[in-house]
Amino acid sequence: MDIFLMDTIQQAVLALFREEIPGYLDSNWKEIPLELDSDLFEVPGDDLHEALNKFEKKFNVDLSEVKWSCYFPWENTPLLTRWFTLKREDVEKNRKPLTVKMFAESAKAGKWLYD
Repeated sequence: MDIFLMDTIQQAVLALFREEIPGYLDSNWKEIPLELDSDLFEVPGDDLHEALNKFEKKFNVDLSEVKWSCYFPWENTPLLTRWFTLKREDVEKNRKPLTVKMFAESAKAGKWLYD
């Protein structure tokens, strides 16, 4: 989506996430910047954590009630279960995408809208 067609809040949220999270590398090692529909699943934890902290402060959206297990199910599966019964692929095949657009829409509403 062209950045000029986005509203101001979408632009601000996308700019915040782009500032905190490096883009993805394509097959030619060219960096592709985050877009509204970018899934944040593969983002390094430290980068995502910092972006989420800044998002909460800047847009006054409380993320404490977000059900992170919907978006990161493997990380939220008990350790013993991971060791003995499940495969990561089985757990993650039902995960929901976590996109920049979800944060933009939540910023507009002033609260987290998903889960």
